[in-house]
Amino acid sequence: MPLQEQSKGVKMLQPINNIGGKVLLYEEVAGRISRMIDQGTLRPGDRIPSIRGMSKQMQVSLNTVKEAYNLLEDRRMIEARPQSGYYVRQRKTELPAEPVVNRPALNPATVNLCDVYRMVMRDLLNPQLLQLGIAIPNPKLLPIEKLSRMLSREVRRFGVESVSYDLPPGNLRLRKQIAQRLLLSGCTLSPDQIVITSGCVEAVVLTLRALCRPGDAVAIETPVYFNFLQLIEEMGVQALEIPASPRGGISLEALDYALSRNRGKVKACIVISNFNNPLGSSVSIEDKRRLVELVERFDVPLIEDDIYGDLSYTDERPSVAKVFDKTGNVLLCSSFSKTLAPGYRVGWIAPGRFQEQIERLKMISSVATASPGQQAIAEFLANGGYERHLRSIRRVYARQSAQMRDTISREFPAGTRVSNPQGGFVLWVEMPRQINALELYRKALEHGISIAPGHIFSVDGKFTNCIRLNAAAWDDRVEAAIGTLGRLAKQLVEEFEN
Repeated sequence: MPLQEQSKGVKMLQPINNIGGKVLLYEEVAGRISRMIDQGTLRPGDRIPSIRGMSKQMQVSLNTVKEAYNLLEDRRMIEARPQSGYYVRQRKTELPAEPVVNRPALNPATVNLCDVYRMVMRDLLNPQLLQLGIAIPNPKLLPIEKLSRMLSREVRRFGVESVSYDLPPGNLRLRKQIAQRLLLSGCTLSPDQIVITSGCVEAVVLTLRALCRPGDAVAIETPVYFNFLQLIEEMGVQALEIPASPRGGISLEALDYALSRNRGKVKACIVISNFNNPLGSSVSIEDKRRLVELVERFDVPLIEDDIYGDLSYTDERPSVAKVFDKTGNVLLCSSFSKTLAPGYRVGWIAPGRFQEQIERLKMISSVATASPGQQAIAEFLANGGYERHLRSIRRVYARQSAQMRDTISREFPAGTRVSNPQGGFVLWVEMPRQINALELYRKALEHGISIAPGHIFSVDGKFTNCIRLNAAAWDDRVEAAIGTLGRLAKQLVEEFEN
């Protein structure tokens, strides 16, 4: 608690406020320690005061210091040593630079990745392999027991409903909870403006079916989540690749140019606005506004995927482009697969002016999303401590992503670049040009490791020296696997040069 009086000779901290007015005293404590490290007052290897000692020194609560130390650990500035205390972390290596994405031709192209995609997906689902390529959350961090209890209780409470079709738009209580959570993203929507789907993938499938016909084109970021490319290929639609950066996401200048060149042919634009898969990039709030205005000008509906939005490494939930939608032109899609339960397959879409089409297509394709999963997720959102759960996993994912980046910087060949996302749990690794990611992928399989080669994240397999890695889990086995990948990558460089 903030102190009301100042003890003699002791300069006490005053709370600082964020934009919403919430007291963030622990950030002030972390900031002071951080400045001492940056200025050299505390040097790598120095022991810093214990939590209790710092609490007395700065006249703040033990919990405040604990939160501050947790934050500094997440930032890789200090480390806890068992039975010893907290120490300033050694900075052994410089972090690698972020990848550079080359500009594509900006012409619609036919997708044809079936063979590579099938091969990779087969291995990504092999339980005998250490899975570093598939973008799934760490099951050890999911509230499995609490969800199971809630699922059982809700099925007993709503017995008839649990075995009945919950026809579109879906479970009302769940839609109310989603609408309430959307306020954190800046959106004001009613439950009636939300349709429950079987995961975020079905939400995107429904939007593409509503908007596109064979021969049409869809503007997409590149690199892009490979399932989107498979959906586009299956529908006979062409992909118009738009370059994206690991920091700011899709290039609005390139999108503007591509839409003007292909006016009338592009029927939709797909963007993962927050913590993009695979780049980890996020579109700024100003660029989200510009993006909505841009697609509106060309009369191109925007399919916004926000599946990673709840996994920001800070406690501030990023906004969505849907905030700036005045005409119902933005179809916002998401799910609880990355935060709560991938297997429940509970997603949703706010389809704007296309709601009637989406509900009709949902009925035709799958009738309804499974009722028990909807009921359990609704109960968890209402009474399960979802925000507390998010705070916990955000911190873990931030720390583990940093640990994986550090290890890559030590183990991979010189010149390797790694994305530095501010949310989610995937990393995009760009290796030297001499390395073919498919060859690395095959060699990794021989060591029991599965990765996602960059070939499957674009129309024509252009990211041949890139891989996607999953940082959702981190332990000695994963650290050793990253070391193995680095050694194999160095061998490929040597073989190429010889």
